[in-house]
Amino acid sequence: MKDGPAAQVLALEHTPQRGTDAVRSALEAAGLAVRACGMWAGDPVPDTLDGAAALVVLGGPADAQEDLSGSAGVLALVRAALEAEVPLLAVGQGARLLAVAAGGKTVRVTGRGIGCGGVRRSTAADPVFTGFPAQPAVPRPHRDTIELPARAVLLASCDRDPAQAFRIGGSARGVRWCTVGGDERVDASEFVEPATAAPARLAGHCAGVSTRFAALVEARAVRTATRTYFIPRAATWEDAADNPAYAAAVARMGLRPGLRALNVGCGSGRALPALRAEVGERGLVLGVDVTPAMLTAGAAHARHARLLLADAGRLPLSAGAVDGVFSAGLINHVPDPAAALAEWARVTAPSGVLLLFHPSGRAERAARHGRPLDPDDPLAEEKLRPALEAAGWPLDCYEDARHHFLARAVRGGG
Repeated sequence: MKDGPAAQVLALEHTPQRGTDAVRSALEAAGLAVRACGMWAGDPVPDTLDGAAALVVLGGPADAQEDLSGSAGVLALVRAALEAEVPLLAVGQGARLLAVAAGGKTVRVTGRGIGCGGVRRSTAADPVFTGFPAQPAVPRPHRDTIELPARAVLLASCDRDPAQAFRIGGSARGVRWCTVGGDERVDASEFVEPATAAPARLAGHCAGVSTRFAALVEARAVRTATRTYFIPRAATWEDAADNPAYAAAVARMGLRPGLRALNVGCGSGRALPALRAEVGERGLVLGVDVTPAMLTAGAAHARHARLLLADAGRLPLSAGAVDGVFSAGLINHVPDPAAALAEWARVTAPSGVLLLFHPSGRAERAARHGRPLDPDDPLAEEKLRPALEAAGWPLDCYEDARHHFLARAVRGGG
């Protein structure tokens, strides 16, 4: 079992003129790190979103009819972000790449396409565009128009280019205008208000968009980074050599035939057969994971359990729905361990059991990653015991051995 890296925001820069200053400032103010990929300087586009909490795409090919084969890596990352519901902000021609990746297309337009003018904000509600003016004047440095895919939600439009801002799904947003840049020519005759006033006003509104996007990223950071870390590893995550250790750990729960068991953060499902063996055919086994790719990888174990795509901190289960909870290597990946333990207690009946497990001890994992034991590790006994008791889980066994970690607690109130 491996531990995931810290969350970060990946920013793809097509040109030096479209820097990440405004977006970077907002993200860093929210406590998020930004890793810029300067494609204009020859930086290679990453193959995956490994551990990324968000994706920002700034700029893109300038011509609507330009062959997008050179953007294959960017399009692949955008599609991966859409599939994993990673927060994504695509600016300028980056919005065109987002639309194409989602199934839309762009069309070359004739006449003047460079200048500024008014756009109309749509009535669609969006947390990132809340507070944006109804008819701002924006730079339109493009000679193409976007035809959005059917699933897109229009956020702002104008007569010349209907898709000025849009949302794909619940996490990806495209914005055609860009106030950052050195070589974009502005035709003052197309302004709907004086040219000297519009850019300054717009900059303030765009800063608000960046701030609200950063807040959305920060709120989802741990969950998103967990998904993007595990997605490329899902197909090869399971190691059959660990199966006996998982079965032995499940046996320590003391489940009986007919009981209901929950594997929270089930991953590829290696504990599910052992849980089924404990509760028998009359029992119930549920597997929950936040990463769709993990559940796909665990489909081979579907005969042993019902699989649910859900957040470990917000389980779609009623109070007292299960008699036992098994969790392996998850507590370090949740944004709020105390809240997760309380949620697992909520769905567990009185006298139900919780078993936290890892096939490696804490010291062994720390050594593997070349670091000392972390005193703030939520699995350290001095941290875990009070957290469990506060959530209603009195600890009755704690083992941090070389080749395994195991903590067992029993739900109070029985």
